[in-house]
Amino acid sequence: MKDRFVFHVDVNSAFLSWSAAYKVSVLGEAEDLRLIPSIVGGDQEKRHGIVLAKSMPAKKYGIQTGEAIVTAIQKCPNLVVIPPDYGLYVRASGAFIRKLKQYSDHVIQYSIDEAWVVLEGFEGLYGRGQMVRLAHELKEEIKAELGFTVNIGISTNFLLSKMAGDFSKPDKVHTLFPEEMERKMWVLPVSELFFVGRATTQKLFSLGIRTIGELAKADEQMIKAHLKTPGAIIQGYARGEDLAPYMFEHEANKGYGNSMTAPRDIVTEEYARHLLLSLCETVGARLRADGVKISVIAVHITTYDFCHANRQMQLSAATDVTEELYENACRVFRLLWDRKTPIRQIGVHTAKVQTDVGRQYNLFEGQRFDRLEALNRTVDSIRQKFGEDAVLRAGFLQGDVSHMSGGLDRERRSGVTLGIDVEGEKTRII
Repeated sequence: MKDRFVFHVDVNSAFLSWSAAYKVSVLGEAEDLRLIPSIVGGDQEKRHGIVLAKSMPAKKYGIQTGEAIVTAIQKCPNLVVIPPDYGLYVRASGAFIRKLKQYSDHVIQYSIDEAWVVLEGFEGLYGRGQMVRLAHELKEEIKAELGFTVNIGISTNFLLSKMAGDFSKPDKVHTLFPEEMERKMWVLPVSELFFVGRATTQKLFSLGIRTIGELAKADEQMIKAHLKTPGAIIQGYARGEDLAPYMFEHEANKGYGNSMTAPRDIVTEEYARHLLLSLCETVGARLRADGVKISVIAVHITTYDFCHANRQMQLSAATDVTEELYENACRVFRLLWDRKTPIRQIGVHTAKVQTDVGRQYNLFEGQRFDRLEALNRTVDSIRQKFGEDAVLRAGFLQGDVSHMSGGLDRERRSGVTLGIDVEGEKTRII
């Protein structure tokens, strides 16, 4: 649209950046995790779990989001590893979105750390140069007021602005208008195109297509013959066509939910559970922060071949407990996925939000959920008081999370046991 500009705003290494900003600005620590090889994703002593976020210096060692922490440490023996703190991330994300809404009332949150800002009716008032200056202003205000950096991509549609935002990082503003595609986007490897994963990249390589430009110019019938409908969709992306409407059906600002495009294809249930636990952590923290509960949970997936599906279930009682969200999300996921098709996007969303709601227990579950609710709130308050490394969730400390999918028994609750051990100012779930 001629009279519309779209900013794609993405926090640079969000989990690590938010933790680093907290340590420097609030705790007064001298060392900035963003300037040294560091990751978020587990316990430094146990060295298990997966990499959830990495610093730019860590990236130079070949460390990738989603890989096992033990292999990351093999690449960089001096790697600093810190655990995730989802309460902190929810607060930082909220501040981030509120800042964006100062610039436009049309903000579409795509995940906890990225959103589109739609600016309509500006073409007649301001030129593109003014939009670039506005983006720089927004970027610098986020840095000065919130303490972290973002990349901003500018275009006239969602797809091109996101592609622009993924150009060189961190702390950059890039444009990608339609007339700039050939010079800026078509020269990139085809693997850099939005939603093109490893399997699709290999299929395109086998056809002799290695750049986005080659895909854009390729014969349409040949692409469709080898890649079916998904081939037509990604070829459209290569030509600058906008994202399909379903990509926005589950954005996080339509309620309490979170979604992500996986850093690598989800091909095992273990990896999916890691991501589901991460998503449920942020959803649970948001529910508790707002004093609400939900009674419907849904999981949606988009596979590597652009098939999208979702499924939901009604809970027996409204809840804000992370462990209960996670257990039911896993149950829905097992019904949704065929355990064969690689997944590119996954999300957890909720419905039937309620306030001031009690809980009707059955004969056996009363004490169990009372303890879980108390534990979740205790963990939230400890993290707020002592920081992100004060409480560690067992699910992120263990390389094998297969035990997490079972029911909530007396000793273990979806990978989180109920004891709390306090040692000075450090508190750990044990």
